[in-house]
Amino acid sequence: MGILEKISEIEKEIARTQKNKATEYHLGLLKAKLAKYRAQLLEPSKSPAAKGEGFDVMKSGDARVALIGFPSVGKSTFLSLMTSTASEAASYEFTTLTCIPGVIEYKGANIQLLDLPGIIEGAAQGKGRGRQVIAVARTADVVIMMLDATKGEVQRALLEKELESVGIRLNKSKPNIYFKPKKGGGISFNSTVTLTQCSEKLVQLILHEYKIFNAEVLFREDCSPDEFIDVIVGNRVYMPCLYVYNKIDQISMEEVDRLARRPHSVVISCGMKLNLDYLLEKLWEYLALTCIYTKKRGLPSDSQIISQPVQIRLGVGDKHKVQPSKGGLNPYDGA
Repeated sequence: MGILEKISEIEKEIARTQKNKATEYHLGLLKAKLAKYRAQLLEPSKSPAAKGEGFDVMKSGDARVALIGFPSVGKSTFLSLMTSTASEAASYEFTTLTCIPGVIEYKGANIQLLDLPGIIEGAAQGKGRGRQVIAVARTADVVIMMLDATKGEVQRALLEKELESVGIRLNKSKPNIYFKPKKGGGISFNSTVTLTQCSEKLVQLILHEYKIFNAEVLFREDCSPDEFIDVIVGNRVYMPCLYVYNKIDQISMEEVDRLARRPHSVVISCGMKLNLDYLLEKLWEYLALTCIYTKKRGLPSDSQIISQPVQIRLGVGDKHKVQPSKGGLNPYDGA
């Protein structure tokens, strides 16, 4: 039985298993096995790959933003509108077959925007060059998930599932769990809060599944077994995500209002160039970039004098280290 078949069997067993006190240990082990198989699936092949066109592009500018979405949702049109790069757009699917970079110049910053090929269901297992697309997305500072407003919530749920299965956590902070493997002494388990989702026995079972028999574990918040597994694996990427609903000119005003009120969501129309300015403002907020202006020695600070602006990144993705200044913008507000 191959890895894909094992993953499918475990997912089916998790789906048909009732969640209660009697099955929580069994479900915890299943989730640990599922994470192991998915990690093996993402490992690069040992056989020499055939030479071909490269997919990733060199990172440049002050920040990188990746456009992810299904085919024909407006990613290439959005790139052409926001940057000086012309990305081919057509009425058929899979117009874009490789990664196309562009640069957005906003408030003195150069933001690299990547137009990635449309992904399909099963991309995490490698369908439609899905692994390559998602691998590029992992290197981004912010993900823009482009969605077709006429297709409801189906696309959003499928894309979130694909990204979740390859270790990309959207609009989430890193679990506040201290974990350190040791050479001996067994498993030391402690918590500073009351745990309602994990127990010491479940933690030990999960660690044994990963062949870890000596470690120090400290829970500083009430985390789920999935979050604890993420800490053990250690290769998860936590990044902010903007859900952008395109083609709002084709739906009712009531539906536009409903989509716009969803958390982390922006509604636009590339065809009619609606709400693009607000999207740029939200993108700047989620990137958490700060402008620093230099001045000559001995002269008073003057906000009207702008000389050589410098962009400094404030560590988006680590909620515990980012402390916005008073009145500043927090990309995780409402997360």
